[in-house]
Amino acid sequence: MKQTAVDWLFNRLWETPKDKLTWYSIFKEANEMEKKEIQRAYCAGIADSEDYEEGSKINSEKYYNERFKL
Repeated sequence: MKQTAVDWLFNRLWETPKDKLTWYSIFKEANEMEKKEIQRAYCAGIADSEDYEEGSKINSEKYYNERFKL
């Protein structure tokens, strides 16, 4: 089974000394992993629909930013 970004984050934080800067760096890396997972899912969903476009990678970035970017 593929490891999720949340599983990866938990394992990394569990094994890392309690340093806030290090934890923040790990957190940012996990966020990037989650973003890529969401974008891959978006592209896979678009590829299965009638709305498939060559620019689905660009559209996945737009989708992510509209819904998850703070």
